[in-house]
Parts: sequence; C-alpha cells; structure tokens
Amino acid sequence: MSRFLIFIAIILAIVVGIHYYLWVRLVRDSQLPPPWRAIATFALVLMAAAMPLAMLLGRKLPSAGRVMAWPAFIWMGVMFLLLVAVVGADIVRLVVWFTRRASGAPADPSRRLATARLAATAALSLSGGLAAVALRAARGPVAVRRVEVALARLPRVHDGLRIVQVSDIHVGSTIGGAFVADVVRRANALGPDLVAITGDVVDGTVAELAEAVAPLGELRARHGVYFVTGNHEYFSGAEAWMTELGRLGIRVLRNERVSIGTGGVDGFDLAGVDDRSAERYGGLPHDEALARALGGRDPAREVVLLAHQPASFAGAARHGVGLQLSGHTHGGQIWPFGFIVRLSQPFLAGLHRQGASQIYVSRGTGYWGPPMRLGAPAEITELILRRA
Repeated sequence: MSRFLIFIAIILAIVVGIHYYLWVRLVRDSQLPPPWRAIATFALVLMAAAMPLAMLLGRKLPSAGRVMAWPAFIWMGVMFLLLVAVVGADIVRLVVWFTRRASGAPADPSRRLATARLAATAALSLSGGLAAVALRAARGPVAVRRVEVALARLPRVHDGLRIVQVSDIHVGSTIGGAFVADVVRRANALGPDLVAITGDVVDGTVAELAEAVAPLGELRARHGVYFVTGNHEYFSGAEAWMTELGRLGIRVLRNERVSIGTGGVDGFDLAGVDDRSAERYGGLPHDEALARALGGRDPAREVVLLAHQPASFAGAARHGVGLQLSGHTHGGQIWPFGFIVRLSQPFLAGLHRQGASQIYVSRGTGYWGPPMRLGAPAEITELILRRA
C-alpha cells in the first residue's frame, strides 16, 4: 500500500508540475488580459484535476468514470503534445537569447512579450492540429500488418503457418465491445492457423467489462487461440480474467508450453509466460516463469514464446527461443513518447534479432489513456512463419 501511495504522489506531482509550467508559458508570460487570464487559469486547473479524478471514478463509479474519461484522456494527449511543443519553443527561445546576448543587443521587454505570445500561439496551433490527426488515427479501423519470419527449426510441414497476433486492446472506458467485435472480424478474415493475444486486453474488472470482451470468444484458428497476461490484467483482477477468457474458449498459457501440430519432428512448441509485473501482484517471479515454461524441452524443436514485455527477450534468447511475440510498448503510441519507452524496453516495435533468436513487438491493437496515435499506428499482425 505504501508503494502504491508513493506512486500516486509522484504522478500527482508530475501532473501539477506540467500544468504549472504550461500556465507560466501560455498564460503568465503571454500576459493575457482579463478575463482571459482567469478563464485560461481555471481551465488548466480543471483539466489537471480531471485526469486523476477520471481514473479514480473509473474504479469506484464506472458509469461516472466513462463520462469523464473522454475529456480527461483527450486532454492527457493534448497536454503531452502541448508540453513537447512548449519545450521545443523554449529551446528555440534559449538559442535566440544566447545569440542576442553574445552580440551585445540590449534587452527589449516588448520584443520579449511578442516572442512569448508568438511561441504560445504556435504551440497551441501545432499541438491542436497534431491532436486532431492522432485522434482520427486511433479511432479508425485497425490495419493488418503482414510480416514473414524465417525460423531455422520450423518443420517443413509448418512452412507458411499464419499466426495472428492481437495485443494491448485495453478495453475500458473509451474502448468497448464494438471495437473488439471489429478486431475479431478482421482477425478471422485472415484465416489464421493460430491466434496469439499478448496481454493488456482490459482496463477494468470482469463485472464491468465481460460483455465488451465477449466477442473475443468468436476468434477462430485451426490450432487454437492463446493468451498471456499483461501488466494491466494485474491491475484489473488477473485470476478472474484468466477464468473468464478460459470460459470464452481461449487457452491461457501460464508459464507453460503446448505442442502445435504433432509431438514429434513435425511439430513445434508454443510457450507463454505471465507478465514480468506478476511478481509484484502475487504472481510467479519472472525468472522462474521462463525456466518453467522453457526448461526440459527438446532443443531440436522450434519454440515460439508469448511474453507481454519485450524486456523478457534477453532471458528467452538464453533459453533458445526462436521467436518471441510481445506488445506492451504501443510503439510509443504518441510521438515522441517512444524515446521514453526505450529507457525501459529494449525494442519499441517490429522484428528484431539477437543471435539465433528473434522478437516481434506489436504496436498494439487498441490504445491506453489518450484515444490518440501519432507516428505509431495500431495493428493486427499477421505473422507468416517460414522454414529458414
């Protein structure tokens, strides 16, 4: 509980700090005349309070939380873009200031005010335009991304096998059953041999979201539909969700592996591990999870691993995994947030190789928080396995 309270305190401090910085640059430095100064100040205070309030209400009063979620999460995205634009403007202003000081030009208060107003106008215009583009991208149909992966130990009989990967849907206050049903329709249209759901399906409890998630039970694949937990499942009651997904006919892989095809030379292994964050919420430690899922297997057989976070790949490679399928990063979701994601994850999106092992990181099928995507389009991934 103390760790959670510290986390909340840090988040609140960051939110307050960002809004104060935006107020200084957009309101105070621009010297907005009354009543616009008061209106702008009130709006920033209101939106700063809206984000934590929407998250709190979403847990305690789901119906009220859904009403507040849209404006709060849209503002979260706008705030991030606005912050990037204002910081960028400040960098330009700093360069200009150093240049003028080096040349010995005298300070000019009127020029300083004009520059502050120009920077504020440019930042608001740029962030508003990018937010509109990002909103449209996130709420549009999810595209299918087709990727071929060559695996050295893949049996010839499975050359051309199609795995459809769905990841990070984040069903919750702004993503509902209609979105899930459309994803299922698009996935089934690909005629997959196997469907892999690599975590973060939900942001809410089974009682709140079972109806919205129910269309996942319509996924169809010759070798089955498989799921591993993401970190958000552990915020939402992971055990209950694993039971619910099992009821829908989806096989939950918990630090284990199954045989795809035959048990001999014509088959390969599909393994799945609990999310690395499970350790914090009563799940198995991630080091033990990889050993349990991958230990004692026939090294001549190919193995595909489902693991929510790309950070699991180093351990997977040591266990001889041919291909790991992950999500978690959303590809950064809103540029340039991906640079921050790279601080904790080795790969942001796409196919990567480390020695004999490969990893494919999905940019995610839905979104988290702001209903926006900028420079990181959502995807349903069709992976075609080829014998190398």
